[in-house]
Amino acid sequence: MTSGALTILHPVTDLEKAKAVFTALLGTGPAWDAEYYVGYEVAGQHIGLVPNGAANGLTVATAFWHVEDLDERLAALTAAGAEIVQEPTDVGGRRVAKVRDADGNVLGLSQAG
Repeated sequence: MTSGALTILHPVTDLEKAKAVFTALLGTGPAWDAEYYVGYEVAGQHIGLVPNGAANGLTVATAFWHVEDLDERLAALTAAGAEIVQEPTDVGGRRVAKVRDADGNVLGLSQAG
C-alpha cells in the first residue's frame, strides 16, 4: 500500500542558487536548511535539494513513494520485473530504496522509521 509520491528529491550542484530558485518557486522558505540538505514542506509534499546527489546515484529528480512496508513493496516490484538500484538504507529516520522499471525510470520508495 502507498500513500502516494510525497517526497521529491532534486540533485543540485550549487545549493545556494538552487535554494533561491526553489524558494521563489514554492513561495516559502525551507523547513530544513543545512549544508548537506535543504527541504521544503509544501501542500503535503516534501521537496528536497541534495547537494552532490549525483555522487550517490541521484542524477535526476526522483519521486519517492511512501509505503507502509518497504520490503513487501520491493518484493512485489522485483517480481514484476523492476531492478533494485539502491538497497534499503536508513536515512534521516526513514528507510529508503530505489528501483528501475523496464523503461529505465527510477522509482524511490520511503518507509517511516
